[in-house]
Amino acid sequence: MGDSGGTGSAGMRTTGVVLAAGAGTRLGLGPKALLPFRGRPLVEAVAGALLDGGCRDVVVVLGAGAAEVEASARLDGCHVLANPEWESGMGSSFLLGDHAADAADHLLIALVDQPGLTPATVQRLLARHQPGRITAAAYRRRDSNDDSCAGLRRGHPLVIDASLRGAVCATVTGDAGARSFLRAHPDLVDDVDCSDQSTGEDVDTPDQLGLLR
Repeated sequence: MGDSGGTGSAGMRTTGVVLAAGAGTRLGLGPKALLPFRGRPLVEAVAGALLDGGCRDVVVVLGAGAAEVEASARLDGCHVLANPEWESGMGSSFLLGDHAADAADHLLIALVDQPGLTPATVQRLLARHQPGRITAAAYRRRDSNDDSCAGLRRGHPLVIDASLRGAVCATVTGDAGARSFLRAHPDLVDDVDCSDQSTGEDVDTPDQLGLLR
């Protein structure tokens, strides 16, 4: 994995958090973190994209099969945590990652089941981020011919400004992550088109396994 050099794009201090606790029950292939992607576990590739993209630190939150994931994936340079409450939903992993990050850092939240994530996407989000705001990757809808922002679908990763971390975490419950805060404060969110990098799709069902090729 690469060395971010201590700060992200534009001198930002950002900690990346990889939410990687899911069991992948619908896929039936074991923990999502261990899905094979270009010759290595998917969690390794995603964490590497965050480091290479400019995050000064990366926290990887594991859950299902945590011991197996730690033994199988090279996560050098990452802070690896096991969430004992992972079955309660993504929210508990989100809060654990936030707690582990330096309080002065912005957070970049990424999902482990997003194989299209590239360092360039991370760099773009960090470069576009503005103080006091949330910056979210957005992707062109497959069924849309609209080139405006209306044709975009918000996804991950997203950058949460350090000043907003407490307010966001206060709304995190169950499997929703930051969703409630984003819906309640649309005026604080900047969507950044990353469609040239990937479709932004997650690997949730067997028919999406082709995204790993």
